[in-house]
Amino acid sequence: MVFPSRRAVLTLAAVLAFAAPAAAQQTLRVALHSDLKIVDPVWTTALISTHHGYMIYDTLFALDEKLEVKPQMVDKWEVSPDKLTWTFTLRDGLEWHDGKPVTAEDCVASIKRWGAKDSMGQKLMGVIADLSAPDARTIKMVLKQPYGLVLQTLGKSSSNVPFMMPKAIASTDPNTQITESIGSGPFIFKKDEWKAGEKAVYVKNPKYKPRAEPASGLAGGKVAKVDRVEWMTIPDQQTQVNALIGGEVDLVEIVPPDLLPLLAKEKNIKTTIVNRGGRQYAMRFNTLTKPFDNPKVRQAVLYALGQKEFLEANVGNPEFFRECKSLFPCGSPLESTKGWEDKLSGNVAKGKELLAASGYDGTPAVLLHQTDTAGHNNLATVGKAQLEKIGLKVDLQPMDWQTLVTRRAKKDPIDKGGWSAFFTSWGAPDILNPVSAAFLNAACDKATFGWPCDEALEKLRDAFASETDPAKQKAIAEQVQLRVLEYPTHAPLGQFTTPTAHRTNLSGLLHTPSLALWNIEKK
Repeated sequence: MVFPSRRAVLTLAAVLAFAAPAAAQQTLRVALHSDLKIVDPVWTTALISTHHGYMIYDTLFALDEKLEVKPQMVDKWEVSPDKLTWTFTLRDGLEWHDGKPVTAEDCVASIKRWGAKDSMGQKLMGVIADLSAPDARTIKMVLKQPYGLVLQTLGKSSSNVPFMMPKAIASTDPNTQITESIGSGPFIFKKDEWKAGEKAVYVKNPKYKPRAEPASGLAGGKVAKVDRVEWMTIPDQQTQVNALIGGEVDLVEIVPPDLLPLLAKEKNIKTTIVNRGGRQYAMRFNTLTKPFDNPKVRQAVLYALGQKEFLEANVGNPEFFRECKSLFPCGSPLESTKGWEDKLSGNVAKGKELLAASGYDGTPAVLLHQTDTAGHNNLATVGKAQLEKIGLKVDLQPMDWQTLVTRRAKKDPIDKGGWSAFFTSWGAPDILNPVSAAFLNAACDKATFGWPCDEALEKLRDAFASETDPAKQKAIAEQVQLRVLEYPTHAPLGQFTTPTAHRTNLSGLLHTPSLALWNIEKK
């Protein structure tokens, strides 16, 4: 018998000691649509920050796969007969990542901070007479008048999401970014391993107690089935796909349709549509700076732009896009083209006519051009070409998405780094109605970046929020569409869906408007 040397035994032991934990630990590596630089999902509506929020925070309510509101952190709730007092009881076992229990005071502070920024939140806060925490598990909301969107507002599924945070963090001014990421959700953010431009790391929260119901959409039991999640920053889409094929990443959030044939040849890769409702492209005007401080110039733009060109340049495959001249998603209850039939078709002659009549003085429009976000990097270039056809001067300024997200929040004049317009997209659940659609918020300084200020539009949004009859809601939504033609806040540029690709050893990927990485099992 030959015995190994002592040195060989020690070396083998060291190898086994190193390999055993690695073999036991399941790590999910994903390539997402953008780098993570902002960790405050209330301060910004950037989708990547919302994804971050869902990893570490929890919500009082959530939307399931059928877009129905379900309780999440809430165990039970009651409404008084006069519909003015709402009482919510938190479920047992809720704990922050630092070990402290979640309290109703934390939730009250979180609702108030979120409600100061979010479109739906602002409307809800406007009808709240008192919001308090009578005890550690009870949230009491007293309204000035009955309000039909309480649960829909607290269960809002995408930017800005009413994520619950510890009171000390939620007490931060809503216009100041938070830097701490302490939640109560299924994963814990490893701030010490976060390297912007390289990766963000999350580990399973061993103390998280998921709901008993099966996961459905963003609702139900959030069961973390992997020990560690790494968001790998890979700006180039072809490189992302190559990494997926090579097994270096397990999932690519957005695959351009022109790369799908490459993946179709790979037996170990599957593609799917995670967000079945899709997204809507939009051009957002800054109403504070020239030339789009003039509503008549903005009206000219609505004729100048053509949806088809945006969709072809940024999506490409007609299987994944559709023209939709409705402020609200095509296929949703409030879909309507009323008043918009002749807009967004690239009518150069009409655009020139309106621009000339507007008194446009030749001030260039500064378009912020994101160059690194999948499916969005040709939006500004298409917009520039279309606007120049009607005689509008354009200053196209390229930058990465995270730089754009920071810059769009500033109200600086053009000569000091200001902007005129930017392009983005919204998930269909974000824009289902006039209250949820952030770009329809025309509450001046309280509105999101672009800051439209229109009393008539706000009155219509209030009327929609107070109405419970679906037929009357539809009529109000059509009035909103007509008002936006008089006072444009943004231009809808068509709908699209984005394929997600993953290796076949993954299962449990949920159909959600925002990417959910719990419930995923890696074999």
